[in-house]
Amino acid sequence: MKGMIAALAVTAGLAVAGCGGGGGSSSVVPPPKDPDAPATGTLRFFAYGDTIVDPMLDPFRKENPDLNLKTASFDSNKAAAAKLAGGFEADVVEVCTDEMKPLTARGLLRPLDEKAVPEFGDLAFSERPEVRDANGDVLFVPASAGPQGLIVNTDEIDPATIDSYADLFDSRYAGNVALEATPLTAIGAAALAMGMDDPMNLSDEQVEEAKNYLLDHRDQFRAFAESDASMVNLFKSGEVVIADGGRGTAQAMIDDGVPVEWIAPKEGALSWVCGLAITSQAQNTDAAYKLINYYASPQAQAISGDMGFVAMNPKALPMVSPAFKKTADPRNLQNAIPQTEPENSDTYDRAWQEVQAG
Repeated sequence: MKGMIAALAVTAGLAVAGCGGGGGSSSVVPPPKDPDAPATGTLRFFAYGDTIVDPMLDPFRKENPDLNLKTASFDSNKAAAAKLAGGFEADVVEVCTDEMKPLTARGLLRPLDEKAVPEFGDLAFSERPEVRDANGDVLFVPASAGPQGLIVNTDEIDPATIDSYADLFDSRYAGNVALEATPLTAIGAAALAMGMDDPMNLSDEQVEEAKNYLLDHRDQFRAFAESDASMVNLFKSGEVVIADGGRGTAQAMIDDGVPVEWIAPKEGALSWVCGLAITSQAQNTDAAYKLINYYASPQAQAISGDMGFVAMNPKALPMVSPAFKKTADPRNLQNAIPQTEPENSDTYDRAWQEVQAG
């Protein structure tokens, strides 16, 4: 999962309509008649909080001065699907390969014309099967990716001594550990610590084992962080010295003056991939394509790389600042464990709810 920022906070007033359910169109969204023309009208963008930050959006706003861009954020695709099905209006929504089922199952996405996104074929992970629907049409354009591993406070722990998800369960750190409060990553971390090989495809019995392992170590954890901001604050306050987390979260801590290091566990870092889709209820599809093409551009991907994420467009790598060139390279995820949505994702969800309840 990409991140945990901003639990459904409306940043600029997206509308809530009176109708619910999926509805809308399921046909491929036609390309704009004039793709080079600046976007106009109103565009409603629903995404994770770290996707809609000003450093990323300001160049797009400058290029499209007559466009009224409205943004809102969510904390999961499940929450986004519930809002959209309930009448929350958006033209573009961010989707992630490990959690997009609620959006597709409710018919909330509309396929794109990949020819309308000239950079599509060059983007990292554009060949992933989750990117397309059963008809082979593109459901979303990959826009960001990153690894999920371990974050340690280097003032409290020698990072050279940390190399495994099992370190999250080491009694030396009892009461000073945090987990991201998401079912896949939490159950996955426990499964990998236990020696299971495929954390995204556990049987119901294996999920039960991982759940019991977490319950047996319940006192190990200071907190289950519900947001990136919460995780940063746990490290800043000294309450937590080791946690699971993404490289972008670690970078946010470093930017905030917290002495941390991100570590790829020997079992393999988990890797998430997210992108932008057009909703079935989209009203301004020309502007939606304009926004998606911007996020696919080298300019936007260089900004994303400087935020600690993988630069999905290889043309962006020369533009990424030297400090982030290595982490921005998609080749860093070649040996990672892809985060994909399990067939029995409901089992993961129920197990994690039991862990949180204690």
